[in-house]
Amino acid sequence: MILDSDVLITLLDPRCPRVLTERLAATPDVVCTTSICWAEIVYGLMRRAASQRLRARYEDSLLPALEVLSFDKLSAETYGEIRVRLECQGTPLDEADLMIAAIALRHDLPIATGNVRHFERVPGLRVEDWLG
Repeated sequence: MILDSDVLITLLDPRCPRVLTERLAATPDVVCTTSICWAEIVYGLMRRAASQRLRARYEDSLLPALEVLSFDKLSAETYGEIRVRLECQGTPLDEADLMIAAIALRHDLPIATGNVRHFERVPGLRVEDWLG
């Protein structure tokens, strides 16, 4: 299971719904994220001029519990195939979401997200709404 950025952010929010943490605890699959999701989180922290303490909380609490999957050569090839297909259909996808989807397809893993609409356009991608 790949956790999308919005799920990761919600997990560290003090107001995180208990149902989300329970769902995560009950997930039998390997739980991971992508280098793209981590980049989105770092960007958000930097943009908000978040404290080092908040960034350390992500790095100390979240990252050790997750495998971070990289955007590698096979992911890049999958990305190219998906991008052409979606553009030909007139339903392009945001670059970051497209890269995350390519990594998920390359590893044959579902994505846990609150942005189901974004990802459901990708053929063959398994998407679960964890924030809806």
